[in-house]
Amino acid sequence: MGTVRERAIKRIAYELVKKYPEIWTRDFEHNKRTLSRVADIPSKVYRNRIAGYITRLKVREEQGTLV
Repeated sequence: MGTVRERAIKRIAYELVKKYPEIWTRDFEHNKRTLSRVADIPSKVYRNRIAGYITRLKVREEQGTLV
């Protein structure tokens, strides 16, 4: 089974992908650095979890499985 993520992480990730669709990639490290510049996330753990979910969204988008 997959990882269960908090609603806040998903909500923030969806908003950021919708607002800035061209700056996110399939690379977690790139998304992590970009997230640090775009949003003020005080916790490193939350930043990493949001960046990871954005990465997952981009992978699903490229595969065509994102609704």
